[in-house]
Amino acid sequence: MKAQQSNFFEKFSSKVSHITGSPGAFFLALLAIVIWSITGPVFHYSDTWQLVINTGTTIITFLMVFVIQKSQNKDSKSLQLKLNELIAANKMASNRLIVVEDLSEEELDTLHKYYCKLAEETKKRMSMKESHSVEEAIDNADEKLEVEEKN
Repeated sequence: MKAQQSNFFEKFSSKVSHITGSPGAFFLALLAIVIWSITGPVFHYSDTWQLVINTGTTIITFLMVFVIQKSQNKDSKSLQLKLNELIAANKMASNRLIVVEDLSEEELDTLHKYYCKLAEETKKRMSMKESHSVEEAIDNADEKLEVEEKN
């Protein structure tokens, strides 16, 4: 039962995040505010008139926090898995970074200092305005395909 609820919420939050991030949702919210503003004189800008918009936006904001956080958690986890795959696939990369999200703040600060120093040394030795060539990227892709075909 718990798996079904989790799966339902995952699908629901994904759908809601997609819909609420659309231009249509923005214009619908804008239309609601315009209608609310127009009705101000009709209701003599009463406390109840103000309470309607305040209550509505508060409820929507409260619920959206959970929906957005669920989507953010999923996106973050999938990004971490992609990065872990790249680290694991690269023989020169340190496998210690595979679970970097589980390190303490102090350990992360130590790694950050290391990579800042590495970046400084790299800047000294090469121009940061240069990029890899398209040909080099194609060669890398060809090498990967050859390895995958052998496996």
